[in-house]
Amino acid sequence: MSALAAGRSDPAIIVQADARAVLRRHGRTFFVASHLLGRVHASRAATLYAFCRHVDDLADDASDAETARNALAAVSRALADRRADDHRTAAMLALQAETGMPVGPALALVAGVTSDLDRVRIADETQLIRYAWSVAGTVGMMMCAVLDVRDARAAPFAIDLGIAMQLTNIARDVGEDARLGRRYLPATWVGDLAPSAIAAPDATLRTSLQAATRRLLELAERYYASGEAGLGFLPVRARVGILAAARMYRAIGERIAAADYCSWDRRAVLGPGAKALHAGLALASFACVPRLHRRDALHDTRLQHALQGLNPSHG
Repeated sequence: MSALAAGRSDPAIIVQADARAVLRRHGRTFFVASHLLGRVHASRAATLYAFCRHVDDLADDASDAETARNALAAVSRALADRRADDHRTAAMLALQAETGMPVGPALALVAGVTSDLDRVRIADETQLIRYAWSVAGTVGMMMCAVLDVRDARAAPFAIDLGIAMQLTNIARDVGEDARLGRRYLPATWVGDLAPSAIAAPDATLRTSLQAATRRLLELAERYYASGEAGLGFLPVRARVGILAAARMYRAIGERIAAADYCSWDRRAVLGPGAKALHAGLALASFACVPRLHRRDALHDTRLQHALQGLNPSHG
């Protein structure tokens, strides 16, 4: 057997190829950004993404909510017991062992995704931020381990960047989520709307949804600014990759704004050319903006006031 053929049958290589394929197919923005990471960090990031996607798919692709709950509970048990039958959770356990990643954020992620199986009606901004932390701020925490970031000061900024990206996701998917029976726009902003009303709004409701989506993106900007302020804590090559991902995600918000904050009847996307443009602009900022490389940023604790009691920086 040739060395190449042997390599193709190596389980670790097969698992990594699977993770990269998942990233390429489902996380195109992050796939572009991953090319700016070093080989080891890109490989680890793909493994983390594949696990997160696996958790999402268990919730979204199940035949019913009870089946999904059982499948997600099995993942939580596997993480706690450090023994898994499915290859993506097993790869996640190996990643945790390799990087010293705590298990808490992954368990919180699974709990956050499980909450989507309930009746989703976000009550207020506090609940919105807590939800965004559970499904995305936790990923920021895990990325610190993936990127070999050992300075504890980095964690709050990483959490903020994850929250910012999730707020952008919510703004982009107002209509799509409504058709799934979910409303993430807080009741304190739009009233206790049924998702069915969002999917086909009248003129008055359109104005309210536009204002709420604009408010959501303005809130996201505060978290993006904080996330970028903490980039200096990352290794240099990782810094530019994460900056590119952040800038591409922010550009989705710009597309939503350009559509007059209407995202119940359309979904803002960035094509390959736009992604390449924003990745290039991120590279230019990386080279020319000194603040992106400073390690003395002070975190604005007000951004995580809603997370009190969750111990988000430690997991």
